[in-house]
Amino acid sequence: MKSIKSILSMTMLTGLLLTASSCMHDLLEQEPTTELSAGAFWKTEDDATFALNGAYSSIRPVFDRDYYLDGHGEYVRTRGTSATNGNLRLGDAYHSGDYNPTGYGDNFDKMYRYLYGGVNRTNYVIENVNNMIATAKPESIEKLQAIVGEARLLRGMVYFRLISMWGDVPYISKVIGDNSEVANLTRLPIAQVKDSIMADFTYAYEKLPAKPAGVGRAGKPAALAFRGKLQLYWACWNRFGWPELDTFKADANAATAAYTAAAADFNSVINDYGLVLFRNGEPGSIDSLGKADNLPNYYYLFTPVANNDPEIIMGFTHGGTGTAQGEELMRDVAGRSHEGSQCWVSPRYEIADRYQSTVTGDFAPKLVPMNPTADGARTAPNSAVNPASYKNRDFRMKASIMWDYEVSVGMNSLKSTGWCPFIYKTWNQPVTIDGVKYTTYNTDGSNSGYVFRKFLRNYAGQGRSDGDYNFPVMRLADVYLMYAEATNAVNGPTADAIALVNKVRHRGNLPELTTAKTASADAFFAAIEQERIIELLGEGQRGFDLRRWRALERVWGAPYGEGLWRIDSHGANQSRYFQNAPERTYQQNYIFRIPPGERDRNPSLTQNTPWL
Repeated sequence: MKSIKSILSMTMLTGLLLTASSCMHDLLEQEPTTELSAGAFWKTEDDATFALNGAYSSIRPVFDRDYYLDGHGEYVRTRGTSATNGNLRLGDAYHSGDYNPTGYGDNFDKMYRYLYGGVNRTNYVIENVNNMIATAKPESIEKLQAIVGEARLLRGMVYFRLISMWGDVPYISKVIGDNSEVANLTRLPIAQVKDSIMADFTYAYEKLPAKPAGVGRAGKPAALAFRGKLQLYWACWNRFGWPELDTFKADANAATAAYTAAAADFNSVINDYGLVLFRNGEPGSIDSLGKADNLPNYYYLFTPVANNDPEIIMGFTHGGTGTAQGEELMRDVAGRSHEGSQCWVSPRYEIADRYQSTVTGDFAPKLVPMNPTADGARTAPNSAVNPASYKNRDFRMKASIMWDYEVSVGMNSLKSTGWCPFIYKTWNQPVTIDGVKYTTYNTDGSNSGYVFRKFLRNYAGQGRSDGDYNFPVMRLADVYLMYAEATNAVNGPTADAIALVNKVRHRGNLPELTTAKTASADAFFAAIEQERIIELLGEGQRGFDLRRWRALERVWGAPYGEGLWRIDSHGANQSRYFQNAPERTYQQNYIFRIPPGERDRNPSLTQNTPWL
């Protein structure tokens, strides 16, 4: 079996299956064109597999830069998006989005359109391979059904994203050859769309093999994990309500049933397929402050070393150098010192205090922002600009972020420029540390005092847009935490759920949770949320968590309140969010605007209430 990487390259070169237009003006892209007639193409299992991999290549661009979406939470700053890199991105679904903690709900018209483009592409595979099954030889049916299962999994993922953002949406389950076929489609109530997504995930689970058929492909655990996640979200919407979606009525009984079903699916993923955390969840070694020769195992989970590791239950592959299908991670999280990268995404100052002590297993004393020019600022206890303040922290801290005097490998023209120390507001300047001369990290993207190490390559040889990391859209650690959340909502803290959360904590070299942290459902939920914040930082989960938990007011304060400042390590105010924000502002963050352009083309599309 060829790897999906080579299949995608072949797709790009031949254009047999999918066209990759740079923009899309209609709700759905037209049926993918072929240079071969359909009658000449849909003949063999290889044809069906080729088409499926084309669908993967078209779905990837609406999931593989979800780190931007972390800007909707409180711990990641996203100051824009890098432009499309010219690969099979169909433009760039993330471009032009708003990734601030508020005011973003009317800026994802492009994402909406590209998600529906993905629907049509998966429908194209599903419909044609089902036609093949009708006349296939018996020995081919199982493999063809598995191909349909993967396509339905992808379609389910797309619709899951659509309902998570827009609630009620039109549902399309066939290939659209002409836009007149969708010109008058109405929005289907979310409960019905959810049932259709469940059917896709269930079919995928039933037909997929336990282990993926090839690199970058999905197996049963992925289908079960996404089905469980859908049920978890459904449980949250029914428990906490979604008043901005006026066709939806919360139901406590439905919430309990969905939590229970979610837990069952997650339990199967955890126990039935032999999956383990990356490097068995061990913390690994950690270098001393200001050194980076030895980084914790968590760091390497987000490098190509972890490609195809069992922890990444589902990830989207990238081609790497010379394929025009590389990932953009370094370009988006690193600075100019790393192949001219642009640092579009960086950690906010406030994330640092979330990393707990490896000694106590609880939060360390809060950091004190200080201007480094003040007397003693670099040596004062708990000073945010004193490197020693970061000692004995969760190993995931050093693996995820860099503070003053932490180093990474600088890169230029595909060659290493040596160690590059980060010193906030000291850009591309000579500095001597312990008698060694360096040039400081050059980044114009951080306004917090921190930059990401997570996702940043520590080796040369690839350009800023040429990475070959398999970006994860479902990880086993996330499944552990979702299982704990689901069981806790129904039964309170249970021994197996506590053990799983402790496994996630162990990779940070943290002690197990104290009895106080598991004494009640509320206390355990807080511990689960803490782990989600740290474990999933920069993976696009936090904004969705805040919305499904209806936690915006808890984080940012009530309507018409003072709001909250985001500051930097020097103590300067950077951005204030939700100051005097009316209730309507919160409502518009909980549900996205149906794109006006789609409503202009289709008068049958209603608008979400907060946007009327």
